[in-house]
Amino acid sequence: MTDRPSENLLSRLEQSLRQSRAARMHLAARLRELETEADAVRAELAEMDTLATQSEAAIYRLLTSVLSSGNLSNNLAGGLPSDAELEAAMRPHSQSYPQSQQSPVIPRTRPTFEMDLRRQEIPTLRPTTEALSDRFVDRTIPQAVTLLLREEGGALHVNEIYNRLLEGGFKFTGQNPTISIAVSLNRNTRFRKTAPGTFDLMMRDASKAS
Repeated sequence: MTDRPSENLLSRLEQSLRQSRAARMHLAARLRELETEADAVRAELAEMDTLATQSEAAIYRLLTSVLSSGNLSNNLAGGLPSDAELEAAMRPHSQSYPQSQQSPVIPRTRPTFEMDLRRQEIPTLRPTTEALSDRFVDRTIPQAVTLLLREEGGALHVNEIYNRLLEGGFKFTGQNPTISIAVSLNRNTRFRKTAPGTFDLMMRDASKAS
């Protein structure tokens, strides 16, 4: 009779142990499911990053192709694009036409826009500018241009930005550096376009207003 309570206690402990092990097995199985799902999500993210990189490269190649086509006039020294070409290249619809239908992307005549260009003094490109420092060697275009615009205290044309980046030791890898600058700044919310081919910091007005 004295062994009955001990037997009951042992039975309850064994039952509790079985339940704990079952719960642990359930949690372990759920953890494996979550880890598998996390791996799948990571794979999808990696694929999206790859697609985004490929799309970005395709867009840049398309812009370069558009600006080097026979429908455009390269009226700046060294064959670099004009403001009209930069402006047209940055328009979203310029990316939607296949190679065989590029002529509608950039209209041949833009009277109002050309009047704006005549009113704006366009800085001269200096592609042979020698580096005076290495301050921009390890910086991206947005990082370097942010410093330039802060120092300038106002907007700068992409031609002048190009000249000053060269002075700071920035190394351009593409064939159309002004396009690289314009496209990079145009899609970055840190900057705003104040005139054709001309950019300023987005927060400058906000800092003055405060």
